[in-house]
Amino acid sequence: MLALYGHPFSSYTWKALIALYANGTEFEFREIDPSVPKYESFTGKAHPSGQFPVLTDGDAIVVETSAIIEHLAVHHPGPAPLIPADPAEAVVARMIDRVFDNYVMGNMQRFMAAYFVDKDDPAAGGLRDEPFAPEMVAAKVGLRRAYAWLERWLSANALPPHVSLVTCAAAPSLFYADWVEPIPEDCPRLAALRAELLALPPVVRCVDEARPYRPYFPPGAPDRD
Repeated sequence: MLALYGHPFSSYTWKALIALYANGTEFEFREIDPSVPKYESFTGKAHPSGQFPVLTDGDAIVVETSAIIEHLAVHHPGPAPLIPADPAEAVVARMIDRVFDNYVMGNMQRFMAAYFVDKDDPAAGGLRDEPFAPEMVAAKVGLRRAYAWLERWLSANALPPHVSLVTCAAAPSLFYADWVEPIPEDCPRLAALRAELLALPPVVRCVDEARPYRPYFPPGAPDRD
């Protein structure tokens, strides 16, 4: 039996869950216990930096969400074309996966990290109390740059059919990033993609399972989605 270790509110956990849900793959979800010190937990020992999600498949332990999806595509294929069959199209899918992870999800998490760095140091209070602290500004600028790049790319290219590696990366990235820095009006294709992704059944399931944890969102979750 497959087992996925993660948390329902985690954007990267969503990325793996979307692939599993899309193919109806049987697995056990093992929610991270926040009372267990990070590096004493299974994921803390399994992952080089103690992060989650982590997938186990028999004796195999797979870390990093893109690798988890590649593993599922090879060992547990289903109706959802997680990785395009054409090698050239697969290269493009992997490229866009990296763009969403590194520049959308990455900048969103960079913004969020400002709420937790040195949280017990009074001198760091500005990171939490000022909405445009330097690190937050840099993250928002990075998001706007990524949005603009993706808008241009979408104007000239088509994404792989859902549910693919790109879907799995784009859905949680755009869901949470839009909470941090709303997609601007001059990126209509990207805004439409976000709406399209949030209507997909595997994504709807992730959104609904995460609702009880919205108070965890430090800036305050918006009253939408």
